[in-house]
Amino acid sequence: MTPLHEGWTLRAVPGPQVPAGIADRTVPATVPGCVHTDLLAAGLIPDPYLDDNELALAWIGRTDWVYRTTFVHEPGDDERVDLVCAGLDTVATVTLNGVEVGRAANMHRGYRFDVRSLLRDGDNDLVVAFDSAYRYAEAQRDRLGDRPNAYPEPFNFIRKMACNFGWDWGPTLVTAGIWQDIGLHAWSTARLATVRPLVTLDGRDGRVELHVEVERVAAVPLTVRATVAGVHAEVVVPAGERTAVLTVTVREPALWWPRGYGEQTRHPLEMTLYAPDGDALDTWSRRIGFRSVRLDTTEDEHGTPFALSVNDVPVFVRGVNWIPDDVFPTRITRDRLAQRFEQAAGANINLLRVWGGGRYESDDFYDLADERGLLVQQDFLFACAAYPEEEPLRTEVEAEAREQVTRLAGHPSLVLWTGNNENIWGWHDWDWQEPLAGRTWGRGYYLDVLPRIVGALDPTRPYWPGSPWSGSEAIHPNDPAHGTTHIWDVWNTDDYTRYREYVPRFVAEFGYQAPPAYATVRRSIPDDPLAHDSPGMAHHQKAADGDVKLQRGLDAHLPPPADFDDWHYLTQLNQARAIQLGVEHFRSHRDVCAGTIVWQLNDCWPVTSWSAVDGDGRRKPLWYALRNAYADRLLTVQPRDGGLALVAVNETAQAWTGPATITRLALTGEPRAKTSVDLDVPAYSSVVLALPTELAGPDEVRAELLVAEAGDTAERALWFFAEDRDVDWPAAAWDATVEPVDGGQRVRVTARTVLRDLTLFPDRLDPAAQVDRALVTLLPGESAVFTVRAPGPLDPGALTSRPVLRCVNDLT
Repeated sequence: MTPLHEGWTLRAVPGPQVPAGIADRTVPATVPGCVHTDLLAAGLIPDPYLDDNELALAWIGRTDWVYRTTFVHEPGDDERVDLVCAGLDTVATVTLNGVEVGRAANMHRGYRFDVRSLLRDGDNDLVVAFDSAYRYAEAQRDRLGDRPNAYPEPFNFIRKMACNFGWDWGPTLVTAGIWQDIGLHAWSTARLATVRPLVTLDGRDGRVELHVEVERVAAVPLTVRATVAGVHAEVVVPAGERTAVLTVTVREPALWWPRGYGEQTRHPLEMTLYAPDGDALDTWSRRIGFRSVRLDTTEDEHGTPFALSVNDVPVFVRGVNWIPDDVFPTRITRDRLAQRFEQAAGANINLLRVWGGGRYESDDFYDLADERGLLVQQDFLFACAAYPEEEPLRTEVEAEAREQVTRLAGHPSLVLWTGNNENIWGWHDWDWQEPLAGRTWGRGYYLDVLPRIVGALDPTRPYWPGSPWSGSEAIHPNDPAHGTTHIWDVWNTDDYTRYREYVPRFVAEFGYQAPPAYATVRRSIPDDPLAHDSPGMAHHQKAADGDVKLQRGLDAHLPPPADFDDWHYLTQLNQARAIQLGVEHFRSHRDVCAGTIVWQLNDCWPVTSWSAVDGDGRRKPLWYALRNAYADRLLTVQPRDGGLALVAVNETAQAWTGPATITRLALTGEPRAKTSVDLDVPAYSSVVLALPTELAGPDEVRAELLVAEAGDTAERALWFFAEDRDVDWPAAAWDATVEPVDGGQRVRVTARTVLRDLTLFPDRLDPAAQVDRALVTLLPGESAVFTVRAPGPLDPGALTSRPVLRCVNDLT
């Protein structure tokens, strides 16, 4: 394909909402790109991520926009020349040399137009005009009748990235533009329209069923030849036929495994389409992985499981939800995705769920997932609303689903398709049924259209109608005993200790909020003084009553903050503790629960949210808590049967054996009771050991803790008998030294008193600074070493004192 990415300009179609100075301007446009990034590059709008600038830019989504370029074309002998638009956002009319060649109304699919007869020798004028997404969606809503929605925006009436219209973690920035590649494809005789590799295992042999669709302009026989891992096959597509299937068997190939279970071996797949005279007409290639996927939903004594196996090995899902990493997708580079994937793997995550209010992720995203062994669950794009099933939306939904299932079928990392996010649950519990008054709401998509498409095009991996979904319309969709569940009473109404009241089969969403890193706050919010409720902070808190819920969490567990620095540290700490408690509890019941997917890994802008990595890519304390809670081998103390138990969880292929000690200590470090046990935890299993009364029952609730340690684990398990707000903490005291190391500094902290959740925040001194560990609790006399990486040396005194070095009991 010949790219058409150069020479584009952008202008607004005049209207009363367009600000003076922009209505009459034509600016250079970057393609692929979008209106917001072009206006930002031209200096015509402020950065929408800073302060409350987002509000002043609402007019962009209600404006029509025109992209234009002129390109030179030299006619050749090709029988067809197509204008290929991989992604148009969203309601577009495409004109070439004054003639309309086609229209688009779906951000989530590509378009191809035959333009050979319209091309001129020399200069050609190409125009892509975008109608306001708001106007289109509102017109569909008026025509079809309103549908319930979690937000007062019409995103459910247009096939566009829903979170462009704002979410409880995202800004309202309704985009338009040529957001993926555009170019000319010249061809003759025939081309490969689609290639759909269905990869399975037959015993130890790999089997690839290659479904090929050709587009042709000549009624001649064609030959398709394929090579997979050095094994060849070919098939003839008779004159007039458009489809063919090749089957290739590879004897005992090296398998593809999720990270932590084996190697991510991929094999080359190459395909060529030949004309009758033997000339190569088209080629297609990819690397594939041989692996099997099975989802066990066979009812048992606990209900309906939701248990994933890869290559017949059960995989306990240690997942996170993924949202678009930027409101403006073309700013998400492969390098940026690679950084996120490194952060995910570094936190011991093995699955990313691509959430249904965003997009079908990029080829780079899936290639990196294949490469790194991160499993992917891909939602179809429906979220938190009732969706009409009438035309023109139904045809668009079917077209995008067919295109995306075909595009992604060859990726070994993709293990599950999901029909929607929370819409079946919404129909049951969110007071939708009366206002719907019998109108369509999406059920036909989730239980008919999408399973038929997946069943026809990609039977190699499972489909699940929704998240959450119980497996049957006869059972409430969010029943924890059946299928997948979302737990949102925690955060919305209840304290995070309520997680312990659930023993679910699979938790696909649960989360807790905290502000972003301090450097991220300071970059994006100019408030002076900075406070949790100062104007900029309030604007970057999108959740309903978000600060009230944060305060409720602080009141339940922690000492009262004296200032913003305390509030920032404690809210980040409380987020980390909430999710660590939930994950460890669910993992401790791994005989019933087969996985957890935390809401959420990432952010799309600087905001107070549920993320572990903030909108500037900085790790919050939650990230470090996830790394501990998702460790391959987990030691945790859990309440059980009115007492306490030590639970050892082993997600490795080797048995975990060795001694463990559990000690009840005073905060001063003085032992009060102690026992030793021998751990013997088989591969992929857990062991629960009840603790004797002398350990589980303290003499002084406010002044004691339990410490559990196993010989071969780096982390220990702690249990405090009282909430921090009620503990008799000594005033924090420590000795600290700082010494240079390559690329940074090593900080050694030696405790003179107990230090609870000691954490370093070096980004307060340099926005580029990072630290290797956080949330470390030390007993008197113990030491911890933190390695800080920064572009230059940081002041040792500032690095080892408030507000950079913090612990809970420095508030006392």
